[in-house]
Amino acid sequence: MNPQANNFKVVIDPKLNLLPQQHRVVILGASSKMDRYANKAQRELMEMGYQVIPVHPKLKEIEGITVVNNLRDIDQPVHTLTMYIGAARSQALIADILNLHPQRVIFNPGSEFPELEYKLQSNQSLTLQACTLVMLHTNQF
Repeated sequence: MNPQANNFKVVIDPKLNLLPQQHRVVILGASSKMDRYANKAQRELMEMGYQVIPVHPKLKEIEGITVVNNLRDIDQPVHTLTMYIGAARSQALIADILNLHPQRVIFNPGSEFPELEYKLQSNQSLTLQACTLVMLHTNQF
């Protein structure tokens, strides 16, 4: 296990410094409810010009964007996967998340999952325990 798995620390990697339109962001646990953090993050990412792919098993559309119901249906390179589901739900998706090969995964508060974080790091993905909204508001995204 990663000994720093429970530390919240934001690390800026210069390789990740892309223009928003070059930056594809998958939101796992997307929500159509405007008071949910996943929805707030989606709206802000869209306003800033990021390519957003919301993922939810049942919804068809959120904020005018077509929802992907399964990670396996994403056939484009993913720069950032931002997690809004907890470890209990993530457990069944480990293989799909690893097969996505995201460059970076953000574990938002409540989505921490040390086993998955360790596997992602072993798979060359940068992992962060951070808040997407805070990162956006502080120009650290």
